[in-house]
Amino acid sequence: MTPEAQRIAIAEACGWTNVTPRIVKNVKHKGDDITVGIWSDDGWIPDYLNDLNAMHEAEKVLVSLQWVSYLRRLQTLCYESVTWAIHATAAQRAEAFLRTIGKWEEAK
Repeated sequence: MTPEAQRIAIAEACGWTNVTPRIVKNVKHKGDDITVGIWSDDGWIPDYLNDLNAMHEAEKVLVSLQWVSYLRRLQTLCYESVTWAIHATAAQRAEAFLRTIGKWEEAK
């Protein structure tokens, strides 16, 4: 799953509406389109994959039954380290979150 797709899926799970990438022409590279951010009706969405505070907010949408699954997935992603919960990166939390809510897509 691409980082962009992950950010969109998390934003939608958190209630953001009309989430779409903002694309501009990149004049430095012969006019190729580049994504400059991801926008919704409420503004720019957070960078969930690099921002622990943003993932903390996303985790708040999990219901109590999802927390057990989320923590198990996070533990697996962190290689079952003793301090796995404390040291999990935003990207690891994002993947565990998406797998928990059934939105993770394997790379094709």
